Amino acid sequence: MDYLLKNPAIVWQLSLQHLSMTSLTLLIAVLVSVPLALLINRYRWLNLPVLGVLGIFYTIPSLALIVLFVPFLGLGAKSVIAAMVAYAQVILVRSLTVGLDGIRPAVMEAARGMGMNLWQRWWQIQVPLVLPIFLAGLRIAAVVTVAIATIGAKFGAGGLGTLLFDGIAQSGRYDKIWAGAIAVSLLAFVINGLFLMLEWAAHPTRRPGWRLGARGL
Repeated sequence: MDYLLKNPAIVWQLSLQHLSMTSLTLLIAVLVSVPLALLINRYRWLNLPVLGVLGIFYTIPSLALIVLFVPFLGLGAKSVIAAMVAYAQVILVRSLTVGLDGIRPAVMEAARGMGMNLWQRWWQIQVPLVLPIFLAGLRIAAVVTVAIATIGAKFGAGGLGTLLFDGIAQSGRYDKIWAGAIAVSLLAFVINGLFLMLEWAAHPTRRPGWRLGARGL
């Protein structure tokens, strides 16, 4: 804690870098995972091959996966973000697929009977039902991303991992190692808590008018 208290500006700057990498990763991962999950939901035979390929990426150690991207994207944040996006896909696609599969066919049939078009069924029925499950997957992906981003400092991506690797490189600088470990843990804890609150708020039964709409279906 001594290093954190004496160097707040440095820790704050590294935290912003870490948060920036994490946020960009999650944004890209969501933009990729949503179409993939919808495609799998539409064409069920894609479930096994797509999740199988994504599962292979997830089994590769994070350090090795980043190294695989370095020849194409170079050293720096790009390779680290690409690796983190690959890791997040299996979590997000699986959570979305499970959520979409969990919607009862009778609910969708009732929505069609009410005259809802494809967009209305997606936005008014599927999104509210899937959102809590998706946010749970996004929460796990966010925590995993925070952890992997720490390793990214080894590749010049910056972030809180810089404190850890600097502390290891500088013999006896355990203050930096502890500062980095505490800062990363706190960041993961805060992000996890925020997503838990979003999950709670996103539950369909807590939305105004949902129960009335559900009775109508």
